[in-house]
Amino acid sequence: MTVREVLRAYTATHENAETKGEGGHASSVAPAATVAAGRAAQELGIRRAEFELAVHLGLIDVLGAPGGGRPRVPEDEIARLREQPGFPDALVERVRTVGTAQGAALLDIAPARFTRLARAGCVSPVTFYLNRYRAVVWLYLADELAAFAAREPELLAGRTPPGMRMMLESGADWRARNWRSQRIDRLLDRTTDLWARTAVQASALDPVQLAEVVDDPYERAYLVRVRPEPVFGRPGSMAAREAMAELMLADDPDEILWRRVNLTLELDSAREDRPAPRPGDDGGAPATPPARTGARPRAVRTAAPAAEPAAPLAPPACAGAPRSAVGGRTARRGLLARLGWRGRGAG
Repeated sequence: MTVREVLRAYTATHENAETKGEGGHASSVAPAATVAAGRAAQELGIRRAEFELAVHLGLIDVLGAPGGGRPRVPEDEIARLREQPGFPDALVERVRTVGTAQGAALLDIAPARFTRLARAGCVSPVTFYLNRYRAVVWLYLADELAAFAAREPELLAGRTPPGMRMMLESGADWRARNWRSQRIDRLLDRTTDLWARTAVQASALDPVQLAEVVDDPYERAYLVRVRPEPVFGRPGSMAAREAMAELMLADDPDEILWRRVNLTLELDSAREDRPAPRPGDDGGAPATPPARTGARPRAVRTAAPAAEPAAPLAPPACAGAPRSAVGGRTARRGLLARLGWRGRGAG
């Protein structure tokens, strides 16, 4: 008997016990047949690290387990992926990552030039690891580097544009900032719960900044409880967890301001949806069935951005002239006053 047949038999045997509703009537929704992540990676013919990155990128749909268990992969999702043209090589190529040396070779440029492009924000890392010296080593998607080369060939040769050169000479480094931005966007894509979305925005602020925006301690405690985490691929070692915690925090005044603005707007939407639970409340967030996340986008109610949406985290160096990472400050004086923004971090 195959693994799938065993799983189907188990599901059929336990279906009545697990799906009966009030009055002893069975639920009309039967549990989907699923497999564990390790088995899914084997059936897809990819390594576990490639599988986890594919989930992070939204290429593989997963099903959240009730009670906070490890997410599982629906069998129909595995079948869908196996039926795609070029499987499994096409999937492996979409999650192929390269470091600085490999990325430079891929773009046919010197490693030093690749580093400058990355620091200027022209290419964004998708993940990282710590080397033996506990230094962060950024990794980039090969697909995104190829797309950048086709889109901006003039940046691969010749003199560095004046705006980029000025930016780099000032010590700018957009690698962590861009990694944070993409990570937050992908976590937001995985949830429609307004408090969870607020928690994602809050994760980029240190405790002092967070307390200034969310002054209710019960709301802050609730944000910790409902904050979505990466589905897979959490750092294992203590050093990696410490590096992750440090990299997650916004560290530039413009970025901090932008995160505070977006946190405030998400918080307003969450409060309108439902209050955070207080001590003595019977329940917290309304119970929801396990939801698929990853491969197919859903309509999500989001707070409208307070500032120019194209500007906040898009580095200007690739376009040639520096500009502020946050637009429209003067148009939002009331909101900034509410944020209590005093330009902390500016000096």
